[in-house]
Amino acid sequence: MSPDVLGLLGLMSLFGFICVGFPISFTLIFLSLVLGWIGFGQVVFHLMTLQFFGVMTDTVLAAVPFFLFMGYILEDSGLMNRLFKAIQLLLARVNGSLYLAVTSTATIFAAATGIVGSSITLLGVMAAPTMRESKYDTRLSAGCITAGGTLGILIPPSIMLVVMGPVVGVPVTELFAAAILPGVLLAGLYMTYAMIRSWLNPSLGPALPEHLRATSMMVILKEMVLGVIPVSVLILATLGSIMAGLATPTEGAAAGAAGALILTSVYRRLTFEGFKRSMYRTLEISAMILLLVAASNFFGAVFSRLGSATLLTELLLGTHLSPTVLLVMILALIFVLGWPLEWVPIVLIILPVLLPVVTEAGINLTWFSILVAVTLQTAWLSPPVALSAYFLKGVVPEWDLRDIYAGMMQFMGLQCIGALLILFFPAIATWLPTVWK
Repeated sequence: MSPDVLGLLGLMSLFGFICVGFPISFTLIFLSLVLGWIGFGQVVFHLMTLQFFGVMTDTVLAAVPFFLFMGYILEDSGLMNRLFKAIQLLLARVNGSLYLAVTSTATIFAAATGIVGSSITLLGVMAAPTMRESKYDTRLSAGCITAGGTLGILIPPSIMLVVMGPVVGVPVTELFAAAILPGVLLAGLYMTYAMIRSWLNPSLGPALPEHLRATSMMVILKEMVLGVIPVSVLILATLGSIMAGLATPTEGAAAGAAGALILTSVYRRLTFEGFKRSMYRTLEISAMILLLVAASNFFGAVFSRLGSATLLTELLLGTHLSPTVLLVMILALIFVLGWPLEWVPIVLIILPVLLPVVTEAGINLTWFSILVAVTLQTAWLSPPVALSAYFLKGVVPEWDLRDIYAGMMQFMGLQCIGALLILFFPAIATWLPTVWK
């Protein structure tokens, strides 16, 4: 058996092991050692040392635990509850105001943490009781919460974009800049859809009852000043310093984490238990991501050395399909894989395998990365798996799962519209990075 075919068999075996339920990181290491030993002998051990050392000393990936800690601290502090309340009071007299409040809060929270599960859970806890009390439509409410929660995948400082940058060879700052307009576009589509439906049928999203409204404009101003401005300034300062080139992603993330800690302390929401819980969660997720990055880099190096990446590229390019058709096929594959898999194995295993094809086809890597992010975001809203539905059902058990699915499908349609707009108008993703330079 030729080495390149051996690598392809190893890739198929990897998917089989993942479906059975084996831990992804250790499966990658095991398969890489076996394939490498058969393919080119003891050199595989030197290759493993090189790949692991390279990942563990990558300063860009050091931003991951800082961004995670920043998000966990803000989530645990209760500041997001105040942010939601401030926007809710400001728009209380508008039909569909809670849809706007949920999406606005989700957009801001997405810029604080890229963890979808946390975002959906927090939004469900904050918004669902008020939505039920205000007699909002269950399906539209569920769709708004789940779609808003998935924005964390895309809107910077997305953890996924931090990890994806080194994989595709695009600076993280460039991916951050490229993701801003698509993120705003999708949030705008959510808001527009919900408000149009509430305008056409006010029973879907009536104005808030009197007892939930502010007693005076001063109450609204106070909540806006205390609830919206501090968190927004922290996020803008963190992203602004990175985008302006004043700080590297790691330095900006560290400053953001320190700022979140200070802000939580000023609001007297910092407790030892909360701090310890945030540290544990940060350590757990960071260790998982970094081990998976190292293991997938090792597998990718073995896969390439066996010649399997070249063989796969030649096979796909030999079909003589246009770059657009190739791109659509790749995105469709990623969409389907996004049902059973988290974004981590897709970004770290699938993308490196397909990257030579994308490069040879002349596809802009920044544009491609944003399309992948939007595609994975859409997969989070897509039955039959639709992990977002289970996160929401866990915190709002009163809502029927069928209603949650029905609401998500509406916003999945909006996601598809957004993805098509980015596909046919690449400048949505590529314009801001060129201007920022």
